Amino acid sequence: MKKLLVSALISVFAFSFTNAQESTFSEGDKVINLGVGLGSTLYTGSGFSTTVPPISASFEYGILNDVLEKGSVGVGGYLGYTAARARYNWFGDIYGYDYTSFIIGARGSFHYPLVEKLDTYAGMMLGYNIVSVSEIGDVSFGTSTTGSDIAWSMYLGGRYWFNPKIAGMVELGYGIAYLNLGVAFKL
Repeated sequence: MKKLLVSALISVFAFSFTNAQESTFSEGDKVINLGVGLGSTLYTGSGFSTTVPPISASFEYGILNDVLEKGSVGVGGYLGYTAARARYNWFGDIYGYDYTSFIIGARGSFHYPLVEKLDTYAGMMLGYNIVSVSEIGDVSFGTSTTGSDIAWSMYLGGRYWFNPKIAGMVELGYGIAYLNLGVAFKL
């Protein structure tokens, strides 16, 4: 009985993937994502606290259809911002740093429809993280801290389209945040 139930569930699951609906992202589509991140990947460790959560905006344009039968490819731009504070105690005196990061980059995504109204995708971003740092507190070490550098991310995402123009969006990966939640608008 258990084997029969497992076989039935696998069959239903496989059937839903083989009969996936039409693509929700196609060549010529233009989509804007706006998100707020949870779990920053940039400023972590002892003494750090987030002052502005990771926020992001991205634009994607569909450039290619019929990849692996139903898939599509999109490219576009990315903007992200976050701020954090590091505070430490030096023999009773407080010192630390205030950090801001502004990331600008280019993204590419592969979309493959699995479920009706759900745009599932995976992609990569390559960009530049512009970091601003200021020393604060009772103690000054006169150190110059910089950290602007190449930024990259890999992500898995999904957009559930409530109607043809508005979707809820989630991305999981390594970038400005581990989890990015937001909305998407099809232009």
